[in-house]
Amino acid sequence: MTSLRKLGSSDLEVFPLALGGNVFGWTADQDTSFAVLDAYTAAGGNFVDTADSYSAWVDGNSGGESETLLGKWLAARGNRDDVVLATKVSQHPEYPGLSAANIKAAADASLRRLGTDHIDLYYTHFDKPEVPVEEIIGALDELVRAGKVRHIAASNISAERLAASLEFSDREGLARYVALQPHYNLVSRDTYEGGLRDLAERAGLAAVPYYALASGFLTGKYRPGARVDSPRAGGAAKHLESERGQRVLAVLDEIAEAHDAPVATVALAWLAAQPTVVAPIASARTVEQLPALLGVAELTLTEDETVRLTEASA
Repeated sequence: MTSLRKLGSSDLEVFPLALGGNVFGWTADQDTSFAVLDAYTAAGGNFVDTADSYSAWVDGNSGGESETLLGKWLAARGNRDDVVLATKVSQHPEYPGLSAANIKAAADASLRRLGTDHIDLYYTHFDKPEVPVEEIIGALDELVRAGKVRHIAASNISAERLAASLEFSDREGLARYVALQPHYNLVSRDTYEGGLRDLAERAGLAAVPYYALASGFLTGKYRPGARVDSPRAGGAAKHLESERGQRVLAVLDEIAEAHDAPVATVALAWLAAQPTVVAPIASARTVEQLPALLGVAELTLTEDETVRLTEASA
């Protein structure tokens, strides 16, 4: 049985891989989404990440499709208390921004779609610097006090704004961020390492990185001359053109062979071993893609392997 990890200073304990819900209602229909969720939880997974805006970018969608599917699955399985449910606010077409009124209205809309009375981890999806941190934290604190949200977190935020938010929470005795969701992986390190990670470490925040597999590049399926049928193929393939991307793939291949493990598992294991990281986020369009992701719970890289990947990705 895989041991769960404590999420920062919260009382939440999570599986070391968060299942990304961005594909639900996009590249995975209801039946496939249910099958992926069933397989993930059957393997011991309990941490599902979504957002109120998923998947508004798809023609014919209006946002909230992922939350709606998750709500149907939770109702069908009767397992709400077994799942740590994370969602986000600020990007839904009908509920844009982080004004106090919008945060509260968006949370209520998410709760309706999810069919639950509480959200375990509620993220500000993209910071809005024009809104004072006092207004944002104040609104989030009201949700926590009302029992609609258990813990709050931030994604896509600068170190300066994060520091100001934490200082205000501490000074006023209000709800405080417990986690951070940064863009972070082997081929995108400067998006987190540095001031933001240093602050997260000092403040005791848990990092839950998105784009953990660089839109699929770090699965190893993108190779020179290979064609990949994926909506994200363009973004992933660009890493092939860089020397760093090629170096990283070469070392991933060697370590994967040594462990008889998929390349994706090794890439996630490197991420999971980094300071502050509690659970990388990765999504699966099919049940067949899940084992390579779930393997991160069992694979521990040697110190030498971790160093080799760190050097290759510099």
